Amino acid sequence: MNPTKFFAEVKRRNVYKVAIAYGAVAWLLTEVATQVFPFFEIPNWVVRLVVLVIIAGFPIAVVIAWAFELTPEGLKRTEIADAKYPLGRSPKRAWIYIVIIAGAISVGIFFLGRYTSPKQREANELPGKSIGVLPFVDLSQAKDQEYFCDGISEEILDALAKVDGLRVVARTSSFSFKGKNADVAQIAQKLNVENVLEGSLRREGNRIRITAQLINARNGFHIWSETFERELQGVFAVQDEITRSIVDALKIKLAVAPPGHAEQNTEAYDLYLQGLYFSNKSDEEQLRKALNLFQRALDKDPTLARAWTGIAKAWYWLADAYLKPLDAYPAVESAATKALELNERDAEAHCYLSEAKRVLHWDLNGAERELKRALEIDANSSSAHLFSAYVHSDSGDLEEVPREMHEAERLDPLSAIVSDLQADLCVNLDRLDDALSAAKRTLTIDPNYIYVEPTLARVYREQGKLDDALAIYLKAREMTHEPTAGLAITYARLGRVSEARSVLQQLIDKANGSYVAGEQIATVFVALDDHDEAFRWLNRAVDEHSANIISTRRELRPLHSDARFPELLRRMGIDPAKVLGRQRKQ
Repeated sequence: MNPTKFFAEVKRRNVYKVAIAYGAVAWLLTEVATQVFPFFEIPNWVVRLVVLVIIAGFPIAVVIAWAFELTPEGLKRTEIADAKYPLGRSPKRAWIYIVIIAGAISVGIFFLGRYTSPKQREANELPGKSIGVLPFVDLSQAKDQEYFCDGISEEILDALAKVDGLRVVARTSSFSFKGKNADVAQIAQKLNVENVLEGSLRREGNRIRITAQLINARNGFHIWSETFERELQGVFAVQDEITRSIVDALKIKLAVAPPGHAEQNTEAYDLYLQGLYFSNKSDEEQLRKALNLFQRALDKDPTLARAWTGIAKAWYWLADAYLKPLDAYPAVESAATKALELNERDAEAHCYLSEAKRVLHWDLNGAERELKRALEIDANSSSAHLFSAYVHSDSGDLEEVPREMHEAERLDPLSAIVSDLQADLCVNLDRLDDALSAAKRTLTIDPNYIYVEPTLARVYREQGKLDDALAIYLKAREMTHEPTAGLAITYARLGRVSEARSVLQQLIDKANGSYVAGEQIATVFVALDDHDEAFRWLNRAVDEHSANIISTRRELRPLHSDARFPELLRRMGIDPAKVLGRQRKQ
């Protein structure tokens, strides 16, 4: 057939018009499928099926348009229709009305979905197979079961975190909504999760009533809910049942079923949950109270592995802030080792053991092995990624540090500890813009957060904004009444040497009475251009097994060209060529 005649025939048989009408209707159906189906929890595979049917239907519609014509008597073959309705007298076409109506509806749905439902649009961006576990609400009459509610929630979170294919946000971020009247959509958006588990608990004597519900943040619908009434002994079975129900509701295929709780001594378990509650506090008195409760739990049940992990955790947080490393890390190592002897699949215990290996034995390879094992067990462990960043920073594997910190932040997005340490490590990497963002995020999460000294002030100081840094350091001193190395360094760089030396002497007096990490004082001597004293305090830091980063600390760089610095790194089991060579390349 002549091409000119062929395209004329295509036009005469209205194939073009049918194609346009089909496209308009296809767009309408696609918009309905993508914008409306999620509200009714219609599975995604249905949306995909609709799209495939639309694609497959197009050539069929074109063939029908070529072979047939719509007439007042119905659908007729084109040749017959042409004989009855000669050129110029063909029936009125409905296609133009279809195009106009379908187009109007499609545009309406498009703007409705894109502009009038921003929350729904944001929810659609949430990652699938992800969950945040909120602390259960205490509905007991006496309101004295907060520790029990928190503990049950944390145990469920820990069990879910070990499920392959499910991203579970860390406790710190999930529990930041405790006592706040935030809706599920807002919580899910801040945690960057698709699902939220919430619940309540009522305890009367030896009876417990637990209500749990799993909510989809995309549409606010309850995916699953259940109420359990048990004797206290049955709490372990309830935790297992909730975990399995969530896995089933989210349609996660398990390679290995989540481990169940063995029957445990309920009195010991109650003491363990009380210890867990106080181990999440930050002051020395409550951390020591946690130690006492964990030990009492073990007196009741020596096989309670998680109580040993709790002891390792409490000693870890007492170290450096309240105790000399050599007074705390041996206890961390001992408790973590005992926990793993009872349960090798305790990811948290592997994390604490890794820190003991890093700090006590300068065993960076051993520490890295423990963290890899922790992540094999629990891919959602924010702590494992956080500690990995420290190991890589110590060893000079600097390209790995940002990746590990990013993972830690992704898994624990509302943790002031994570964002503060991220800012601190970014300063050492000369990523000052990233450090500034992380430091500001820390204060957004907790406006009063200070660990040792304010990291935002350190960032400003390293950016050369000395007046801004000084203002924050002075404000922090008013809050804590403690001298800081950062304040002394800032005074030194401002040329206010006498004030710098005054703060330095306060630090030395404190170090002689309790504990100040030696490298902190060394950084002040570097700022005052006294390298001999700086090395004296750095050697003291190594003797005391300081847990802080020395090898890549930005303030210590003026010492790198001194032969004593590589020797110091060798004492810590660190390859000087690897660390110093990579820092020169930055």
